[in-house]
Amino acid sequence: MRLVTVDLGENSYNIYIGNNLQAEIVDFCKKSSFSSRGLIITDTNVGPLYGDKLKAMLADGGVDAEIYAIEAGESSKSLGNFEKIMTRCIELGLDRKSPIFALGGGVVGDLAGFAAASYMRGVPFVQVPTSLLAQVDSSVGGKVAVNHTLGKNLIGAFYQPKAVFMDLDWLRTLPKREIYTGLGEIIKYGIIYDNEFFRFLEENVDEILSLNNEAAAHMTARSCEIKAAVVSEDEKESGLRAILNFGHTMAHAVEKNTGYTRYNHGEAVAIGMICAAHISRALRLVDDASFKRVEKLIGIMQLPAKAEGCDIDTLYEAIFHDKKTVNGQVKWVLMDGEIGKVRITKEVPEAVVKEAMSYCLA
Repeated sequence: MRLVTVDLGENSYNIYIGNNLQAEIVDFCKKSSFSSRGLIITDTNVGPLYGDKLKAMLADGGVDAEIYAIEAGESSKSLGNFEKIMTRCIELGLDRKSPIFALGGGVVGDLAGFAAASYMRGVPFVQVPTSLLAQVDSSVGGKVAVNHTLGKNLIGAFYQPKAVFMDLDWLRTLPKREIYTGLGEIIKYGIIYDNEFFRFLEENVDEILSLNNEAAAHMTARSCEIKAAVVSEDEKESGLRAILNFGHTMAHAVEKNTGYTRYNHGEAVAIGMICAAHISRALRLVDDASFKRVEKLIGIMQLPAKAEGCDIDTLYEAIFHDKKTVNGQVKWVLMDGEIGKVRITKEVPEAVVKEAMSYCLA
């Protein structure tokens, strides 16, 4: 088992990464001052696979947790489901020490986390991510939210979990597309922070795509280490944490332009990273060889490089409605000199952005 600590003072917590984490989960519950009643929030895909297993583990740790399943999919990350969860918490008589466990992917984690942050002004929250994307991205860092009809993740909070448990065995049931989706965010960590990690991804493609246990453990742990390092320095995105948004400006526009149905998040991020790399090359921040390495790795990791069903004008308009845009100025995270380094800038000409967008459209 690998242990990664997110150092946030009194809000610090551990990320447990390994195979068969039952003993760690039971021990964690026994040592926590949880109430005897809790809630497991999951979805209709993950719940039938792992809901009863987690419920039994929690019972061994002294927590009787009800399983509450939402319909799988992004549309479930809604205020309507948030209200239903609040109602169920009240009906169950949960108190301020009753833990809420998120069992599933990013949608479940975001919704459960926002519920935990809101119920009685905050109850214990534990992440048990079962998708590769959630393990390396959304379960770490404390961003929780629900969507609004006018935009994604516009209603939310920063609320740190008490722990994160990443069981690599539970990745085995993922469809291939879900594995590729997680690789989008994993590639991002190499680009923004660690040239050696990017090279590891280039040199171990077969082992990564097959989820070889050693490769999966390393890429998951290193991704979490990088995100933990960034979040520990900037918990609420006042500065450094913004580098984690590399590729996301274009990605969010693509997701919105396609109704959040055509592309998974990691797929949209892959397209967005090529867009950001293209802008970086156009501004002569990186050379053509670095751009091509990024584009090639995204391709061999089975991720899309071109967006279908989009048009440039709609995409360009969408970037100004992203929650990271302030006073009409878009913050671009761009490559800077070499793979492993980035910079943040608001000075990107419209023509350069549209040229990059055009390159990324099918």
